[in-house]
Amino acid sequence: MLFTERYSKQISGVLHCYDRVIIQGTVPGICYAKGMTSYLYSNKVRIFDYPKFAEPFKEELRNNAEKVALNNEIQIQFLPKRKIRKEKIIKDIIKKRGDHPGLVHIISAMEACPSYKPWHNKKTGKTYLKSILGKCLHYYFYFIDDNLGLCYVRVPTWCPFRLQIYFNGHNVLDAAMKRKGIQSVIRDNAIMKTESFEAAQKISDALNIVQIHEKLNELANRYCPVIKHFPMGYHWSIMQVEYATDIIFKRQEDLKLIYENLTRTAIHSVKPENIATFLGRKLDPQYQDEMGNNFSTRIEGTCIKFRMGSTSIKMYDKHGIILRIETTTNDVSFFRHYRKVEHRDGTSSMKLTGMKKGLYSLGPLTGILLNANKRFLKFISDIVDPSVGIKKLKKISETVVQNNRPFKGFNFFNEDDMNVLQTIMSGEFTISGFQNKNLRSKLKNYSSSQVSRTLKRLHTHGMIKKVAHTYKYYLTRFGSQVITMGMKVKTMVIIPELSKAYEPFA
Repeated sequence: MLFTERYSKQISGVLHCYDRVIIQGTVPGICYAKGMTSYLYSNKVRIFDYPKFAEPFKEELRNNAEKVALNNEIQIQFLPKRKIRKEKIIKDIIKKRGDHPGLVHIISAMEACPSYKPWHNKKTGKTYLKSILGKCLHYYFYFIDDNLGLCYVRVPTWCPFRLQIYFNGHNVLDAAMKRKGIQSVIRDNAIMKTESFEAAQKISDALNIVQIHEKLNELANRYCPVIKHFPMGYHWSIMQVEYATDIIFKRQEDLKLIYENLTRTAIHSVKPENIATFLGRKLDPQYQDEMGNNFSTRIEGTCIKFRMGSTSIKMYDKHGIILRIETTTNDVSFFRHYRKVEHRDGTSSMKLTGMKKGLYSLGPLTGILLNANKRFLKFISDIVDPSVGIKKLKKISETVVQNNRPFKGFNFFNEDDMNVLQTIMSGEFTISGFQNKNLRSKLKNYSSSQVSRTLKRLHTHGMIKKVAHTYKYYLTRFGSQVITMGMKVKTMVIIPELSKAYEPFA
């Protein structure tokens, strides 16, 4: 039974929605050193005159920011230190001005930005631009949009003018619901209440990316007018994205009773292979990137986070009344899916490959991130569901007779049995299943016939199921539940209690 089903009476609704989204805008042709070099040559600009070429654009952007501030009767606020939180400044301003559409504030700050440096190669005799990491003045235009809600546009004042535009999917959803006359209560990027979660979900699923694309172009022209000097326009790609599953409880007391035990159990139960499974990946032995978990206390609530390289999945109690599961990635190509791939010879084919980073990947990315959240939800449902208890553990520990042939049960304190159970729970098998040869590669002391007998034993006890007309097996829901519960009882209850019993004799 899923967590949401078990506590359905205490839950007012469940909502899946994009949360934080940061889109990056780059100008094709000048967003990399070789491209800008070609652009200068084609426009008859000397390479060592690059700073002189770029200076007027800087002045144009500064003048535009001052003009926008003057027209909206806003004073540009310069932040001398990075530690000052821009979000807090904006939050305080909105409390005073209200949340009506329009420009909220303009913040400026000196921050790092990609840039170019003129270079002459004495060996080749060629002169060109080299990529460097520089520092320039950036403007943050914060505003509330009719369709996107609270957003900001980050504009650097130096070439190649790489933009960042932030919006939040919950604000987009709230605005869309208001246009349809659906009442809701939103607080800090979370839909707390609504007259219809079902209607809200349909609106969330129908995210209009074409409309977002048009809005991004409009914002670029408004806050970065130098783009008119470059006929290529902006190309929009996904820089960071979060997709949230919100389980909204009716009362804070109901979530509080569950949450502490949930996080404590999860932090001990989730292994690296589980993290890979949540995110739809196999844990390759050659995997070199960062992987792990951490537990922290934040303003929104306590948070447990599991990360795999550029991608993570976390769970926290937002405002004490929402259990949020959220998958975040800074590199959408981490996720693989079947898509059309263009080859150098002009042909194309459908392949399982990394997702494109372009704006329109928000469409297929929705299902992938939602499935990651659902796999995590299923996992925590298994580890906290008390219905998976003594009866089910007892069932798999007993001998089963089939066709006059006995198949002994499984013992969680038997080393061989534990090796088998932990192996079939491996994250790499959850998605693709396993065969005899896969288990032999993990269970080094087992022969092919021993593995076959073990598979038969697992199948007889209902732990695994066989795919028709193949030699492939999958762990059943019952098998996943009972193994997870057995390991939980052993590692978190029995062993700690035994260690306590022996403390007086230590």
